[in-house]
Amino acid sequence: MRIIAGALKGRLFRDPPGHHSHPMSEKARGALFNVLGDISGLSVLDAFAGSGALAFEAISRGAKSALAIEQKRAPHQTISDSIKELGLSSQVKAINTDAASWSSHNQTEKFDIVFLDPPYQHLQLKLLAKFTEHAKKGGIVVVSWPGHELPPAFDSCQIITDKNYGDAQLVFYRKS
Repeated sequence: MRIIAGALKGRLFRDPPGHHSHPMSEKARGALFNVLGDISGLSVLDAFAGSGALAFEAISRGAKSALAIEQKRAPHQTISDSIKELGLSSQVKAINTDAASWSSHNQTEKFDIVFLDPPYQHLQLKLLAKFTEHAKKGGIVVVSWPGHELPPAFDSCQIITDKNYGDAQLVFYRKS
């Protein structure tokens, strides 16, 4: 896999072995960051990190820090290895834990941007809603959601826009 834009454009990072993650396509990642625009100096949470692609792309495009949460051991190790290889140890932190547990134990942690790209076979609306609370007021929450389903509504967020890519869609929310 590769970073598609920014300071690290073209740099490669590892894809987790097996079928533990469903990496977002370069096209969708590019569209996501085009919608976000300038993210310089912002903090990012990648709650279902998989390969870490969203965290790495955010840092490449100027985000000041990223936290990547991944429950499965092999993908977490892959993210950790990529962090070292890309020289991002001071900007990206990878945590190997269950997303729900992390959220419960870190309720006061807030980020400018929250990426929610959960495994489609285990969509948990309550957990996704819980993670919207980790966005700062006025912050952005981006949810990757199956393309054939209506996007979820969250009490504390308003949909800004959505982009459909056939079997997937990206839904952008602003935290109120």
